[in-house]
Amino acid sequence: MAMHAPEVRTTHGVVVEEQIVFTLSALCRASGAQAEQVQAMIDEGLLQPTGQRPEDWQFSGSALRSTRTALRLSRDLELGLSGAALVMDLLSQIERLRAQLRCR
Repeated sequence: MAMHAPEVRTTHGVVVEEQIVFTLSALCRASGAQAEQVQAMIDEGLLQPTGQRPEDWQFSGSALRSTRTALRLSRDLELGLSGAALVMDLLSQIERLRAQLRCR
C-alpha cells in the first residue's frame, strides 16, 4: 500500500473591512438595516461615519459587521440598541484581553 503525501492548497482572501467604504444606502442594503436603525446606531456610538450629513456619510467596512451584530443582538436577545452597544463593548474588551494574554 503506497502512502501519498497530503495535498497542500493555498488560498487567498481579501478582508473586506479594510478595503471598502459604504454609503448609508449601501450599508443598509448590505446589512438589511433601515436608515433609521443606522441613525440610532450612530446616536448610540456603535457606528462612526465620516461626513456631516446623511447623504455625505461614509462608513468603513467594519461598520457592516457592527451593524449586523447589533441587529442580531437586538433581535435574538431582545435588546435595545443601547443594550446591544453595551454587549458589543464588553465583547470587544474580552477580545482585547484575550489578545493580551496570547502575547505573553
